[in-house]
Amino acid sequence: MDLNIPNTLTITRIAMIPILVLVFYWPFENHQQVAAGIFALAAITDWFDGYMARKLAQMTEFGAFLDPVADKLMVAVTLVLLVEQHDTILFTLAASVIIGREIVISALREWMAELGQRTSVAVSYIGKVKTFVQMVAIIALLALNPAEHPAWMLMLAYGMIYAGAALTLWSMMVYLKAAWKVIEERQN
Repeated sequence: MDLNIPNTLTITRIAMIPILVLVFYWPFENHQQVAAGIFALAAITDWFDGYMARKLAQMTEFGAFLDPVADKLMVAVTLVLLVEQHDTILFTLAASVIIGREIVISALREWMAELGQRTSVAVSYIGKVKTFVQMVAIIALLALNPAEHPAWMLMLAYGMIYAGAALTLWSMMVYLKAAWKVIEERQN
């Protein structure tokens, strides 16, 4: 295992997950805002570890594997926490779409790698936009308690997570379309 700065940041992000869960449930004043801060810090380290890997030329196979795993774990666990608190059918559907897409794309990338075509399903611009919208929405939803905050703030956060789910579907279609081309070429 290559324990350089970017990989250490990624491992730290994974270690933050149980802390986030504990803080989310621990009933102290402003615990939700602290949980939102932990998630925000994790989101920043996600960007920063990639930047550092490129800047310091410390890109490794281990980091390429672990970074997306850390991202998906953090988002999936946090969405599960939020589904409990924001227990509506629309929110649950949005969370299910986001988590389901991550599973589909992970499997697709693994399969395309087996075919020697991993770069055909590399991260796209729409995927980056999707990630940004989801991260901002999740931070807002963690910070906002439905019983304590104004409805307009919650509606804005819900709108963002629904937009994130729509972008999730769009980006999944982009990846599936790229993979489909490779599959068709291999069959011909």
